[in-house]
Amino acid sequence: MTRYIIRRLLQAIPVLFVVSVLVFSLIQVAPNNPLAVYQNNPDISPEDLERLAEQYGLNDPLPVKYLKWLSQTLRGDWGESLMTHRPVFDEIAERLPNTLYLSITAFVISLIVSIPIGVVSAVRQYSWFDHITTTLAFMGHSVPVFWFGLLLIIIFSVNLQNPLAGTFLFPHPAPLPLFPGGGMVTLGRDAPPPLVDRLWHLVLPVAMLSVVQLPQHVRYMRAGMLDVLKMDFIRTARGKGLGERVVTYKHAMKNAAIPLVTIIALEIPILFNGALFTETIFSWPGMGRLFFDHAQRGDYPVLMGILMLSATLIVVFNLVADVAYAFLDPRIRYD
Repeated sequence: MTRYIIRRLLQAIPVLFVVSVLVFSLIQVAPNNPLAVYQNNPDISPEDLERLAEQYGLNDPLPVKYLKWLSQTLRGDWGESLMTHRPVFDEIAERLPNTLYLSITAFVISLIVSIPIGVVSAVRQYSWFDHITTTLAFMGHSVPVFWFGLLLIIIFSVNLQNPLAGTFLFPHPAPLPLFPGGGMVTLGRDAPPPLVDRLWHLVLPVAMLSVVQLPQHVRYMRAGMLDVLKMDFIRTARGKGLGERVVTYKHAMKNAAIPLVTIIALEIPILFNGALFTETIFSWPGMGRLFFDHAQRGDYPVLMGILMLSATLIVVFNLVADVAYAFLDPRIRYD
């Protein structure tokens, strides 16, 4: 297993190199000019713009620009943002905790809810419970996430009022939205207690993210369970007189989780990148919002930092998934 892990890590080096070349090239051919924000400023002359372009290396040929970025990154320096002039590492480190706070909360809730639903749906195949969960899962898959987020804001933040307004939990006098439509905390006076305030602001973004993740987890868990419940070792377990609960949750569920592990391994890197639509719609200061803001300005050092962090995490968590397969299924060996 150790040799397999080392081999996979070494194979990841050329993969990340190719990814960095492709991503850097695509960012550079995008029609965004990092200096566009200065072009309408009457205090900045064309000569100043040209001097800034030379200073930032924007006039360099693409290969030269890439080699400068690569040598800088290999030295552990992720460069500076062309917008804020702050180190890219600091920009990402500042936003990453906010994204993880939101994404992990939604992810954990999605798993806690979806795994039991998927198992019961498979065990009771074609029952009314199975039909309802399958229909809701397809509906959740089909709903455009940005539309659902806006719908949540209209219903729960604009039309519905908080019945606890003016109490010690929500000191702000009525009218007060049932749930806030943006931000992480309440600013100004009459803010709820810190823990209540944090949970209050989490409700709508977590609901929006869960609608994306939960149907997919339910479907994979159900499909995995249906396959495993038809296998010989399950019939053998039942033939030995084991109870249905033991057969389902001890023998079948562990093997049925393999497809779900693959999806989880691919979703974990996305947790670090942030949810672009959710963070933008709910003004959540996370990685998705950081990417959106800097992509509009063509701030390639920040974009490269975010995208290469994402690529590295995808490679690492694919390896983690392969290792997890060996744990879940004893037939899988890498030696």
